[in-house]
Amino acid sequence: MQRNLARPATILYVEDDPDDFRLTQRALEDDQVRVDLKHVQDGEEALDYLLCRGQYAGKGVSPPDIVFLDLNLPRMDGREVLEEMRRTDSLRHIPVVVLTTSDQEADIVRMYKIGCNSFVTKPVDTAKFIDTIRELRHYWLQLVSIPPQ
Repeated sequence: MQRNLARPATILYVEDDPDDFRLTQRALEDDQVRVDLKHVQDGEEALDYLLCRGQYAGKGVSPPDIVFLDLNLPRMDGREVLEEMRRTDSLRHIPVVVLTTSDQEADIVRMYKIGCNSFVTKPVDTAKFIDTIRELRHYWLQLVSIPPQ
């Protein structure tokens, strides 16, 4: 099913590096596809957001269309977040793109086994990083059909 284009696409970006978050914001600023970028800084906050608990309880938080998930996070890492998402009925349908500095084969294999939809190693070069985010947006929000919320 094609995404409802009447509202902005919501991306939850789980990232503890403020520079990577700012670059992602910059990459998504053009109005090619309207994006509502939500940001949390660790795995526990990500699950609180996704499950509408803790500081997000009673705030009417809508599930994201897609999650960009870093692996190496404080408090709870991205591996644990993805495992919990795939165990939870209300979250298992949400596409998850692992967006990390890791290029370790063990991480790639493990994340696909757990259920990630894509594994992308973050480019170190700023321009390449921005291009990568734009390509991910194009692919996930314009080309493929994702499950409705």
